[in-house]
Amino acid sequence: MISFPYLEGLNSKQKEAVLHTSGPLLVLAGAGSGKTRVITHRIVHIIHQGVAPHNILAVTFTNKAAKEMRERVEVLVKKYPPSERAIYDSLPMVTTFHALGVRILREFHEYLGLPRHFTIYDRSDSVRAVKAALERGGYNPKEFEPKKILGKISRAKGDALSVSEYKLNASTFPDQVAATVWEHYEDILKSEHALDFDDLLIKTLNLIKNNPVVSEALQTRYKYIHVDEYQDTNAVQFSIAKLLAGNNQNICVVGDIDQNIYSWRGADIKNVLQFEREFPGAYTILLEENYRSTKTIIAASNEIIEKNKNRVAKEVFTSNEEGEKITLYAAMTGQDEAEYVALTAKALIEEGHNPTDIAVLYRTNFQSRALEEAFLNYQVEYQLLGTKFYERKEIKDVLSYLRLALNPGSNADLARVINEPARGIGKVTMLKVIEGKRSELKGATLEKVERFDQIMMDIADEARTKPLSETLKFIIKRTGIETELKKNGTEDDLSRLENLGELVTLGRRYDELSPEAAVEALIETAALQSDQDELKDKEELDAVRLMTIHAAKGLEFPYVFITGLEEGLFPHERLDDTGIDHEEERRLFYVALTRAAKKLFLTYAHIRTIYGSQRVNIPSSFLNDISTKHVEGGNPKGRDASSGYETTIFLD
Repeated sequence: MISFPYLEGLNSKQKEAVLHTSGPLLVLAGAGSGKTRVITHRIVHIIHQGVAPHNILAVTFTNKAAKEMRERVEVLVKKYPPSERAIYDSLPMVTTFHALGVRILREFHEYLGLPRHFTIYDRSDSVRAVKAALERGGYNPKEFEPKKILGKISRAKGDALSVSEYKLNASTFPDQVAATVWEHYEDILKSEHALDFDDLLIKTLNLIKNNPVVSEALQTRYKYIHVDEYQDTNAVQFSIAKLLAGNNQNICVVGDIDQNIYSWRGADIKNVLQFEREFPGAYTILLEENYRSTKTIIAASNEIIEKNKNRVAKEVFTSNEEGEKITLYAAMTGQDEAEYVALTAKALIEEGHNPTDIAVLYRTNFQSRALEEAFLNYQVEYQLLGTKFYERKEIKDVLSYLRLALNPGSNADLARVINEPARGIGKVTMLKVIEGKRSELKGATLEKVERFDQIMMDIADEARTKPLSETLKFIIKRTGIETELKKNGTEDDLSRLENLGELVTLGRRYDELSPEAAVEALIETAALQSDQDELKDKEELDAVRLMTIHAAKGLEFPYVFITGLEEGLFPHERLDDTGIDHEEERRLFYVALTRAAKKLFLTYAHIRTIYGSQRVNIPSSFLNDISTKHVEGGNPKGRDASSGYETTIFLD
């Protein structure tokens, strides 16, 4: 095999994937097998073959993953610079699917009749608009829950369906309602020059598919394409990647069927299984060596996942040490389980382990309450993943001012801030402003609206001419938000003021960009924020991490607790009567197991209170799939021993 300095340290399969640069390539990468390493080194290799970095695209799913990959590519390019200096002067495009969509839509906005500064709806904006669409359609939002209707629309968009196609196939009454509401929802989006989260993908797909000039420009620009976490792509994301690959088909996708855990939001496992059919002549490489976990953890995770039938068979292995046995704790109640986790985490910290090395995972969000209570009681510092900075009210208010300044047609932002803080502008007046009936306003009411208009014009001037951090400071002062929070002076208000100060600090990251580009970048970051990005923003906190298993995907920790291993909870039985998807739940358990590097703790409770009622549980069926030789009973310091492993799992 050809030797290049940047190939040092790669195993034979990783090298093969790096060097195979022509035509479609499928890399099936087991957990902890160094897939990001393969992508980054492959990008560097392509650059060394004379390809300009700006002709290389890499797409992944979270901002955190994209940022880390981008940084690793930059480090490698600097460490192994190409011979041509001109090539080194640019870097590849490493981004997320949604951020790529925003970039393409802004660049070619005129083809869609959109302003460049279109509004990106967050979930709360979309729910509000769906509620309004329900009312326009003559339906009662109390009878048809807006979130459920939005879910149907979102899933249809993810399946690359148009509203007319969806309406044609709407066979049930709820689907027919959703189709009618969708039409009104689209009218609302259009009137406000807005796109929702799913539009960032479906509109991008339709733009590329229906405009040869656009598709040719993008295919010329992106000659080599990489897709990370390919098993998580839905129909739209797959189609975007295929269109961008064009006739050259220089596309490398990296994924793991065993980590496909997002079918509920449209991720299609067939994208992996049928890759070779969609891309004839595709080459497949398996990465099976795990560099993260102990032999014990790998053996247990292999035992779990091999029970699935809808997969490509592979046997993950590791050269790491045997490691400790997996500890299983059978709690009497959910509270007992939470106390065990908190006490054991505390003991690990007292032994000298860093709190950030410990993660507590759970299947559903409600489980966090008991865990938080126990961590507080035992004075163990923790961080709950999921409370996003950009979703706080005061942050959303300032961002709404910013969006409205550059997109005056955004009625959602207008409705949010016209009376925030209070200016004596009532709902009737606001509706007249939205409907363009200002001529009907008189006297003091008109003066109040004109003062608001002047505020917005001042903000627009700042946003187009000043560094972003200065514009944010200006908004906080000019709108009266700062005065209002200082006037009330409560602890909550002062905390909100501190959050706004943090927003200004974040704004400084973009001060080197032109003013309008900086505004776009901040608004895009806020709109596309994920749970893991929130962790990144706070990663200096010296605390144990608490999060759902879905939020933990892509992360790793030396010590991992997996809680709530009870039949019906994990594997999880859905409340919509669709039952249990055993294969997906097993994949989710596999993801949870493989987050751990050194030690796993598995817990369940015989009795747990769910929805106000006590429920007697049997242990998760998954536990029967793990050999007893890999497991030992758990017992926290200062507590009586629990039931033994064999007696609590193998029931006669």
